[in-house]
Amino acid sequence: MIISGKIYKFGDDVNTDEIIPARYLNTSDPKELAEHVMEDADPQFPKKVRQGDIMAAGKNFGCGSSREHAPIAIKAAGVTCVIAESFARIFYRNAFNIGLTIMECPAAAAEMKNGHELKIDTTAGKITNVSLNRTYDAKPIPAFMQELIAAGGLMEYVKKGMME
Repeated sequence: MIISGKIYKFGDDVNTDEIIPARYLNTSDPKELAEHVMEDADPQFPKKVRQGDIMAAGKNFGCGSSREHAPIAIKAAGVTCVIAESFARIFYRNAFNIGLTIMECPAAAAEMKNGHELKIDTTAGKITNVSLNRTYDAKPIPAFMQELIAAGGLMEYVKKGMME
């Protein structure tokens, strides 16, 4: 899968409460969650993020509680991929379960800045920072995880399998 978009960069140890503050967990509606994604880190983020944009961060992205609301809010806001130096394990799994593409690539994450344009080949594990004219080797997404993303998440994957 090829993804292209503009970067919004965040730091290290972005926790799930920063991604979607607990005060909004009284809903599971993705559209409502998207209205508040990352607002404590960047109050303007929910207003400026657009379909196809990409988030970047440092190490340990998605740490904290195991709430599925965090990757749901990111995906519903239009973000097509999150690239980080590393992800908290529970966030990593929750992201694939809801169909959000995430990639670990420390070198790319370190050099990205807000506004940079990226082109990502998730199958090959290649991230090209078009703004810097640099290409990085990321950890390729395993075939099964790509199937989850293509289906729209684990539940859709299971439904599809039951229909076949």
